[in-house]
Amino acid sequence: MEEKEFCPSEEVKSLNFIEQRVKKDLEEGRNGGRLQTRFPPEPNGYLHIGHAKAIAMDFGVAEKFGGVCNLRMDDTNPQKEDTEYVEAIKNDIQWLGFQWGKLVYASDYFQDLWDFAEWCILQGRAYVDEQTSEDIAAQKGTPTQAGTNSPFRDRPAEESLRLFREMNSGNVEPGKMILRAKIDMASPNMHFRDPIMYRVLNMPHWRTGNKWNAYPMYDFTHGQSDYLEGVTHSICTLEFVPHRDLYDLFVTWIKEWRGETPENGHDIEDNRPRQFEFNKLNLNYTLMSKRNLLILTKEGVVNGWDDPRMPTICGIRRRGYSPESILRFIDSIGYTTFDALNDIKLMEAAARTDLNERATRISAVLDPVKLIITNYPEGKTEELEVQNNPERPEDGTHTITFSRELWIEREDVKTEPDPKFFRIYKGKETRLKGAYIIDCKEVHCNDSGEIEWIECTYDPDSLAGTEGANRKVKGTIHWLSCAHCLPAEVRNYECLWTCENPRDAIKQYEKEHGVRGIDAMRPFLNPNSLNINTGAFIEAYARTLPAFTYLQFQRTGYFNIDPDSTPDHLVFNSTVSLKDRK
Repeated sequence: MEEKEFCPSEEVKSLNFIEQRVKKDLEEGRNGGRLQTRFPPEPNGYLHIGHAKAIAMDFGVAEKFGGVCNLRMDDTNPQKEDTEYVEAIKNDIQWLGFQWGKLVYASDYFQDLWDFAEWCILQGRAYVDEQTSEDIAAQKGTPTQAGTNSPFRDRPAEESLRLFREMNSGNVEPGKMILRAKIDMASPNMHFRDPIMYRVLNMPHWRTGNKWNAYPMYDFTHGQSDYLEGVTHSICTLEFVPHRDLYDLFVTWIKEWRGETPENGHDIEDNRPRQFEFNKLNLNYTLMSKRNLLILTKEGVVNGWDDPRMPTICGIRRRGYSPESILRFIDSIGYTTFDALNDIKLMEAAARTDLNERATRISAVLDPVKLIITNYPEGKTEELEVQNNPERPEDGTHTITFSRELWIEREDVKTEPDPKFFRIYKGKETRLKGAYIIDCKEVHCNDSGEIEWIECTYDPDSLAGTEGANRKVKGTIHWLSCAHCLPAEVRNYECLWTCENPRDAIKQYEKEHGVRGIDAMRPFLNPNSLNINTGAFIEAYARTLPAFTYLQFQRTGYFNIDPDSTPDHLVFNSTVSLKDRK
């Protein structure tokens, strides 16, 4: 079936270009009018924010057009894979709000792939090569110079078949033999220059045990698994554009192996998966590579895969982002056919908008100084009702206790009068949020000039919500009753990296200094990425809230209750500030 240029009509221009193509294919009845996608991660690490974009596409397009999306673990490399990662991947997808049709594994198709590879050998389309990896690389050629044939390229099919089976015996040393596809060593597409189909690993697989010692390569596994599974649209990122022709060729071969040929009444160009590509999600001041993220965890730079400084989905969740904010951000940057470096502030802005709608408002004082209301009766307390979220009245209210001695933020006080400062200094009236108007009488300092406590009086007729509250003053601050709040640990996070593009910076440092791994990363790590404040106080109401509750600390920013938190030791993670920090 000849591919024609696709010009979308006005009614589908609101769809992204992948969605437009899917809609067109469904309308034309391709693949019998079916839509099936898949998300195929390798279980060799935790998913990061870049994977979230692929998840949103793979699952979202299936959901939008009434199709199904499978979760398929690309488990062809038992050296690096672990069931821990499988479970983490499942949890992350479900947290983002998606559910797969089937959970499948590339290893489910190992026998089919092996049988197909044997057919390729007997068809003269594959051969066992016994050259060293260095020799093979040297014969590969360049994009402008053709490669040269392997001396084993024309060995008899029966001999290659015998050696291929020997590769799986456990008696062949890794690297001594590989199975290569016989395509075209002069092709301008480097991926067509006799790519590797199988290599020897001689190690058990966590699902198939000791059955296999030779394992298929990604390019040989991916398209065939899509075909065997019934995938119609193989949606991936732009680095796979050069692989697309090989993907299509292998799919054509496997259809022939299965007898789906024109001679048997089949359309070789229909009922097959097709690959489409979109741009990756790249963020500045962020490193997204499972290999490098693993190094950071192993070297103790971060406290595990879910450290809130990590770009992993579980780390972002622990930081306090909601799944809706992540999807909102992904939708805002869109899908294109060119890569770009997105500003992390766009993700923060999406979180800020989302959390304003869902976060519970609560008072927390991060740098406390005591304020004493001298004319408020000693021993008296009042329970004041506050809204959990003014944006959502249905979220209800809770109470906060008011008393004579309060904690306020140190930054809300000045020792000298300042007409442009609308909070507290001697002789200035200020409103305590949700409570009374106070008049500052004295700011008491120690011999070093540090503020020790503030002396105030209050207007008993100025309680918020009463008739006296109509008296206006400039400035409103939050507060906590000293006797009715709880100590809190607040973990403040900043970007883990000091450079805008850490991936490129690390690569350049490796090249210039001849070092790799953590030694190439250290020059670009932010030493101030984590600051732990153990001197904060928070409302007692916080003790009743579960881990991962979304909070807005009044006048400060958005925070999240960390899973380390207990009723006796409350721990909070900073998510984003109330406003964009310029």
